[in-house]
Amino acid sequence: MTLRTRLLLALLGLVALGLLVAGVATFTSLRSFLLTRLDQQLQEARAPVVMVLSSNSQFPGLGPGPADQQTNLPPGTYGAILDSSGTVISQKTISYGQTTTAVPKLPSPLPGAPADDSGATMFNAGSSGAPATGYRVLVQRFPQVGRILVVAVPLTETNQTLGRLLGIEVLVSVLVLAALAAASWWLIKRDLRPLETMAETADAIAAGDLSQRVEPAEPRTEVGRLGLSLNAMLVQIEEAFAERAATEDKLRRFLADASHELRTPLTSIRGYAEVFERGAKENPDDLATAMRRIEEESKRMGVMVEELLVLARLGEGRQPESAPVDLARVVSDAVADARAAAPGREISLELAGAAQTEASDAGDADTADAPATATPTVIVMGDDNQLRQVVANLLANAREHTPAGTPVHVSLTAADGSAVLAVADEGPGLPGGETEKVFEPFYRADPSRTRDTGGAGLGLAIVAAIVEAHGGTVAAASPPGAGATFTVRLPLAGARA
Repeated sequence: MTLRTRLLLALLGLVALGLLVAGVATFTSLRSFLLTRLDQQLQEARAPVVMVLSSNSQFPGLGPGPADQQTNLPPGTYGAILDSSGTVISQKTISYGQTTTAVPKLPSPLPGAPADDSGATMFNAGSSGAPATGYRVLVQRFPQVGRILVVAVPLTETNQTLGRLLGIEVLVSVLVLAALAAASWWLIKRDLRPLETMAETADAIAAGDLSQRVEPAEPRTEVGRLGLSLNAMLVQIEEAFAERAATEDKLRRFLADASHELRTPLTSIRGYAEVFERGAKENPDDLATAMRRIEEESKRMGVMVEELLVLARLGEGRQPESAPVDLARVVSDAVADARAAAPGREISLELAGAAQTEASDAGDADTADAPATATPTVIVMGDDNQLRQVVANLLANAREHTPAGTPVHVSLTAADGSAVLAVADEGPGLPGGETEKVFEPFYRADPSRTRDTGGAGLGLAIVAAIVEAHGGTVAAASPPGAGATFTVRLPLAGARA
């Protein structure tokens, strides 16, 4: 059963119940009123009935009454005088010339207890004869004279009035329910149309079209607020699906790139192993070359596997160790290591804005022997080893992707609650639009994917993962003709939420 049908049936049921209660109350109230008025007529009819049946003097307390009062009695009024044993002494039906044989069926014995202050008892009784009708009966005893007066007025008019009222109530109720059903069906259909539209939109969404939005979506009505909530939920679902799709795509590309990168050293190792089997083991020079190349490719593959493991651990979402780390000391040590690894390259260092600039050049012995200046401290919370890997990877990236001898400038400052590390080179820079892609795993700006321009493309991806895990950001910039600059921002100790 549809919601529209249930609402309509519930509304009609409530209205029908209300009409029934109103009808019963009206019917009962009118019946009580008519019976009360009939009882008054019975009391007023006692004297005229006695005048018709006997001398009024036989019934003390009724008072005199003119004989023409009988003309005020309803047609079919029955009067009887009984003795104390209940035997009818005299009886008459006032019919005004109409033919009738109907008389009330009186109970035996007659009620004896008075029901009102007049000493009369009133009750309803059936009839015998024709026409069959009910009676309202008054019984009054006169112990002084040993007589019982019975006056009965037919209920024909009362029953006709009540029957007419009942018919009108039924007809009106049916018409009201029919009109209400038609109006309610139209109103419910109109008001539920937005829900039907939402259902159609939901079907389209269930079919896979997450771009659909439900209407109406406004805060003025309950249905509109439901639309707003559903649209907000759909935005989150669409974003979640898009994120999942992007993650799956990234995972597929990651697996494809990892397979490609690992296949190259494995192919070399397999090739030199085949060379060894084909007779290189008999030639010392060929044997030495094969063993050296197998060892080099094995080491390169081992480094790649270690980097993949690092990325996998960082991708698990576990928080890194949180301890105070002097980033200035970490950067100084990394610069010193880079100078030792590339003694022919100028690598300058500026710490916390202090006037401390160190340079290393292969032919500048005086600079290398100069006394060290006091190093400022820049304290951040994090993992010392991971932060060292960040600086080392940035410096290694600058060395591997710029020509030999290209200067590299490193700076570390503290401002606005953040430690800002910048590694800039004076090399050829990054191709246009590549600044966002350089942090993707296995990405290299060189489309030929040769080894001459660097490693497997995991260094900057590791940098981005570590920085993100430490609550920081990393960005790349490459103005035309100005080399590339990588900027890392980390929250200072006490500033990280």
